[in-house]
Amino acid sequence: MSAQPPRPTNRDTSFASDWQAEILERPPLISPTRQYVYPQAVEEVERGALLLHVTPPHTAPLHAASWNAAPFLATFALGFQEPSLPHGLWACPNPHQLCAVAGGYAYVVNARQPEQWQQISYRPVTTIRVVASHRLLIFTGFHSLCALGEAGLAWETKRLSWEGLRITDLQADTLSGFGWDMATDTEVPFTVDLRTGHAIGGAFI
Repeated sequence: MSAQPPRPTNRDTSFASDWQAEILERPPLISPTRQYVYPQAVEEVERGALLLHVTPPHTAPLHAASWNAAPFLATFALGFQEPSLPHGLWACPNPHQLCAVAGGYAYVVNARQPEQWQQISYRPVTTIRVVASHRLLIFTGFHSLCALGEAGLAWETKRLSWEGLRITDLQADTLSGFGWDMATDTEVPFTVDLRTGHAIGGAFI
C-alpha cells in the first residue's frame, strides 16, 4: 500500500484579525485549560485532525487573565484524506472569527466565544477564494458556491453543476467559471454577482 502524499497546510491572513493562532503538528505536552472539539466529540477526530492553539483578543473591560481572554486548544475533525482538498487556517472578513478547514470540512469559529461556531454545509469544500474587495470568503462545493461576509453567510448561489465547479476569473463585481453538464458531458459557463450571489448560466436546470 503506497503512502499518502503529504497534505499541504494553508495559512491565509488576507483579512485583519484580532486573534492569534498557531497550527500545531501534534497535541501540546501541556494543554491549555480551555479545549474545544469541532464538531462534537467523534471517534475519528484525532486521525488527521487540524489542531490550533488560539489566543483571543484582550479587550476592555475584560482583564488579560480573564476566562474569555485565555488561550484555547481547538481540534477540528478531518473531512477527507484527499490531499488536494483545502486544509489550514483562514482569517475571516469578521476580525473576531477564524475559519479552520480540515480535509475539506470548513469550520467558522468566534475566537472570543469559541462555543459560537458553524460548519459550512458543503461536504467537502473543494476550494476557498478570498475576495478582499467585497470582504468575502468564497467556498466552492461540488454543485454551488457560498460566501461568508462580516455578518455571517452573505449568499449562496443556485445549483450550477451536476458534479464539479471550476472558477476561472474574478473581476470587479463578477465571478466566472464553469459547471459540468451530465447530459452533454461538457462544461457550461456561469457568472455570479459577488454583491448578491445571483448567478447566470451553469449546467444544472
